[in-house]
Amino acid sequence: MAKSREDIEADVRDVLVDALGVDEDDVVPTATLKGDLGAESIDYLDIVFRLEKKFSTTEKPFKIAQGELFPENLMTDPTLVENGKVTAKGLALLKEKVPHVALGDFEGDPQITKLPTLFTVKSLCDFVERKLKN
Repeated sequence: MAKSREDIEADVRDVLVDALGVDEDDVVPTATLKGDLGAESIDYLDIVFRLEKKFSTTEKPFKIAQGELFPENLMTDPTLVENGKVTAKGLALLKEKVPHVALGDFEGDPQITKLPTLFTVKSLCDFVERKLKN
């Protein structure tokens, strides 16, 4: 049986509370993982691990490939980032690789320092919901 959006949101909230040690009331859809919930680089690995564990079933493992949930090595590629801004090629890659993330205003001013603000509780829920449908 497919999980409802409410169930997905509750499970993602549990994962974030456990992984980040935050209060459940702070885990709202608009909360950013880094800015609002205090996630650090090591926490992203823990979140991936916990999501895999939470959403796996005996019939269907929930595996998240490297770079599938969070972009990796973006800043080290000069064709993707130039002068502190994500290039048009980088934006196209983000749209392709992380479709669960709403780029919105970021496209107009794609400063690499703003990239962490794109990863929210909602984007995690969108990712899980999309992946469970596949």
